[in-house]
Formats: sequence, structure tokens, C-alpha cells
Amino acid sequence: MRVIALPRSATVTARVLAGFATLLLTTTCTVVPRPVPEPAPAAAPRPTPSIPIAQPPARAWSIASASEQGAIVRGVAPSGTVALSLGGDAVPLAADGAFIIAFDRDAPSSETLTATFADGHVDSRTIAVAPGRWDIQNIDASLTGGVSSAEFQRRRAPELARINAARAQANDVDGWRQDFIWPTDGRITGVFGSQRIYRGTPASYHSGVDMAGTTGTVFRAPADGVVILAADDPFTLEGRLLMIDHGHGLNSAFLHCSKLYVTEGQHVRQGQPLGEIGSTGRATGPHLHWSMKLGSARIDPRKLARPAR
Repeated sequence: MRVIALPRSATVTARVLAGFATLLLTTTCTVVPRPVPEPAPAAAPRPTPSIPIAQPPARAWSIASASEQGAIVRGVAPSGTVALSLGGDAVPLAADGAFIIAFDRDAPSSETLTATFADGHVDSRTIAVAPGRWDIQNIDASLTGGVSSAEFQRRRAPELARINAARAQANDVDGWRQDFIWPTDGRITGVFGSQRIYRGTPASYHSGVDMAGTTGTVFRAPADGVVILAADDPFTLEGRLLMIDHGHGLNSAFLHCSKLYVTEGQHVRQGQPLGEIGSTGRATGPHLHWSMKLGSARIDPRKLARPAR
């Protein structure tokens, strides 16, 4: 066999390579994993700035500071009012604080309106009341409506009882909030507040407005309401009498009618035909007498109905 001798440098190189291979085979390699960075903590949510809720301002008084005898005043009581009174008499108060008050033909020169709150404290307003100007009228008619005094008294007591019972009703209607209209366009022949003298005998003042018209002329409702009295059997003085409750103690009375179209308990709307003008009861001729009361105060329809006449 022929032996081939390697150069010395080649032999050394081979031995180095063999030793390195042996080292690789006998050495255990440990792989250290790269650390995984922890996730950054979530940022805290930014607080939403609070927006103040605008509170409605407290409702203040809304009312005229002056009026006149025979007139009404509408108003709104302050927020939180639980009771209202005028001169010590209770005043109906709507849920929204609205109210209506009136000053009688003979009201004093001022009245005090007082609001009472839940905690007991009160807030008052003084209303100046200007005097009215009242006429004197001489009427050529019998003071007792053409019947004897004894007969008049006998018939009058139950009539007044019916009128008072009608006015004591309290119906849930809002006619008092409306702008009143005239029930007829007849010429005004008698005014509110005038002193009446019947054939030389003084009597109480005229409690309403007289409007001329022929028998059968239709008259209409000045505002919404409920019929609280419809007297088809004529009363001694008022004749056929119709009364309408407009709510909050405000009512209308129509006297001397020749015919009535509505009945007691019926709801009526503003402008609805109510009946016909006549001359029943104590009357010198056909006309419509329109009188109004708010509680115990008699008021002038001319200061309420529009347009002014």
C-alpha cells in the first residue's frame, strides 16, 4: 500500500477541526429566552368635566300694582305658593300659579294680596284701587217687579236660594283665562254701578250692563263655561235667567231672556248661542242684562270684554 504523506500544516488543521466537532457534540447549549416586556398599564380615563345644569329661575310675582273698583286683575303667584288670599279671603290658585282677583264696586282704596309658602312664611303685595265714576238712573218701573210686596217676598226667597246655590258651584273650567267677547253687539243702554231709582224709590246699584236688542235676537257665550242655572220659569226680577260658571269663582248672568237654548250642567264654548233676548221679569223693554261676579265682588263686564265699549 502506498501511503500518502500530508503536509504538516494540513495535519494540524484536521486535528483542530476534529476537536471542535467533538466539543460541539459534548457541550450542552442553554438558550436563554429574550425577556418579553410587560404591557404598559392602560392610561386612566380622563374625567369628563361636569356641566352644571341650569336651574330655571324662581318665579316672581306677576301682577299689576293698581286697579279700580269694578275691575279684575290677572296674575301669577311666586314659585312655591301654597295658598293665596285677598283681604283675608281665599283666592283660587291654578297649578301654574295663575289666578284672577276682582274689586267690588264699593271696594276700599287698597287691598292686600298675600301668598303663603309651605314653610309658613308669607309675601304680600298692596294693590291700589281707584274709585269708579257712577251714574244715577231713574227707571220707570216697579221696584218689586209688578207684584205686591208680600207676594214678592214669598216668591223671591226660593229664587235667591237657587241663585246662591248656583254661584256656590265650582266647576273645573278655564274660561276665566280667556279674553272675553261681547254676547251681543247691541247698543249699551245701562252701565254697571249706576244708582237706580225706581219711580222715586232708591234701590241697589245696577249690577251689570244692559244691551239693546229686539225680542228673539240671539246672544252668545262670552267665554267657555258650564251652565249653573237655566230658569225657564221666569224669576220675579230676572225673568228667564241663565248663569254660566267660567271657573275660579267667575260667573256670568244673563237676564230677561225670551228663550234659552242650553240646560243646567251643559258645557258651553266661547261664541256658542245661549238664548234669545227678551223682556221677561222686571224690564221696560227687550234688552239683555249681563252681570258678572268673582266670588263676592260684582264687576263691570266693560272692563273685561274686548273690544272696549
